Amino acid sequence: MILDLVPNHTSDEHAWFKESRSSRDNPKRDWYIWKDESEINNWESIFKGSIWEYDELTDQYYLHFFSKKQPDLNWENPEVRDAMCNMVNWWLEKGIDGFRIDAISVMKKAPGLPDLPNPDDLDYVPSIQAMMNVDGIIDFVDEMCERTFNKHGAVTVGEANGVNPSSAVDWVGAQHNRLNMIFQFEHLALWQEGESNQLDLVKLKQVFNQWQQGMHGVGWNSLFVENHDIPRVVSKWGDTDNYWYESATSIAVMYFLMQGTPFIYQGQEIGMTNTQFQRVEDFDCVLMKNQAKEMQREGMSDQAIIQALAPHARDNVRTPMQWDSSEHAGFSSATPWLAVNPNYSKINVASQITDSNSVHGFYKQLIALRKQVESLIYGDFDLVLPKHERLFAYVRRYGDESTLVLVNFSDEELLLSAEELGHEPSSLLLSNYSDFQATLNLRPFEAKVYTIN
Repeated sequence: MILDLVPNHTSDEHAWFKESRSSRDNPKRDWYIWKDESEINNWESIFKGSIWEYDELTDQYYLHFFSKKQPDLNWENPEVRDAMCNMVNWWLEKGIDGFRIDAISVMKKAPGLPDLPNPDDLDYVPSIQAMMNVDGIIDFVDEMCERTFNKHGAVTVGEANGVNPSSAVDWVGAQHNRLNMIFQFEHLALWQEGESNQLDLVKLKQVFNQWQQGMHGVGWNSLFVENHDIPRVVSKWGDTDNYWYESATSIAVMYFLMQGTPFIYQGQEIGMTNTQFQRVEDFDCVLMKNQAKEMQREGMSDQAIIQALAPHARDNVRTPMQWDSSEHAGFSSATPWLAVNPNYSKINVASQITDSNSVHGFYKQLIALRKQVESLIYGDFDLVLPKHERLFAYVRRYGDESTLVLVNFSDEELLLSAEELGHEPSSLLLSNYSDFQATLNLRPFEAKVYTIN
């Protein structure tokens, strides 16, 4: 069992923050970052607007990189580090196996909290570079590892935005005895490029290849294509109208068989899709709400706002899990916080869990294959045809065993030959089409896994 650990911030309703905000001389005042109006800088919150929120009770501002409901802890204060380590050890002593560590790379802020350059005369300047992977963050990580994780042999996965393949070794290199893995976000940046359902596959392959090669022999990758902050991958990179099953399963093959530990986000294993937004008020994500307000001030219509924001909304992956076709998708007898995706009667666990030909059934086959084939666990990673705009292909090699992975990332048939691939396939191990064709050609969103000679 792995729990979510959030060391960077707390709720503004947490007991620590209630004490901190109660008075300027409270013992926990310095557990958070408070400033007078004359001292606050021009940094922007990741959710838009100022990173500073005014608190009338003590006539000061507190810093929040995320929502104003999530004030940042002051990690420069040793009392904060003591309290955090005590809490972590409490859970580890309960017997949990480890943590996914939220926003670990933003605990250290730029020294002195200086104003950022503002050549475009913005109201607030994006503060990512002053918050992410700042020099000195590793000292905080080391202290936490030494006082908590390493003492208990905990599994650790750090959400480390701002870390690149060259600096990742500092976080996960075996010689440092720090974290086991990190979640990197370079491939997620491609979500913001181009229109919905358009993907620069060459760029995607470049990013994955950099991480596969950069971590090989020095660290271990975490593999994922969905989390709670990005749209549903089958809607973004696939074709849910004509090739929903094929899209969901081919994307699964693409990332699942690389070197590293694969993660599956809830609902991904049944091919859950982006939801529908009828009104601007349907957006619940803080970022989307703030962006919608900005667009309304600029005079955009509600329909235009929905069209612009819906493909990128975090709410797409936060709708209730679709368990069955009953009311509220079997998630609850009460009305859920977010509305259930209208397609829950067709896409749900109950309809797939015993169907070997479902998305859920395919994930089970994929997991079994990965466990059985050693090259898919330990093997080197070699990208094939890196400049191909529709094919994602790679080879995994371990000893005398080699495995070829082929994925067509398009809604058109792809004609391939052994000569073009530079490899001669032998036995077919897995395909997401039930009517196997004895050819290397790939139908729309078809994925095949072969042994090779």
